[in-house]
Amino acid sequence: MAKQSAGILLYRFTAEELEVLLVHPGGPFFRNKDKDWWKIPKGEVLSNEQPFDAATREFHEETGYLPHGNFMALNPASVFTGA
Repeated sequence: MAKQSAGILLYRFTAEELEVLLVHPGGPFFRNKDKDWWKIPKGEVLSNEQPFDAATREFHEETGYLPHGNFMALNPASVFTGA
């Protein structure tokens, strides 16, 4: 079975613009590599997890916060095809 990742794209609208939360990957490979290496908090879905549960777990592991609010699932195909 192919590996699957899941993440949460946290965003808000301010009076001036749309803001999104990005994180920097950890580990020695990314040390001193800030340019072009920012991403949404995401990670691999474990075999016993639902994608939303994995996304929430990864968000907490990478930021220290548990997100809450009205969540909306995105169609993975639309991310790549623009559909």
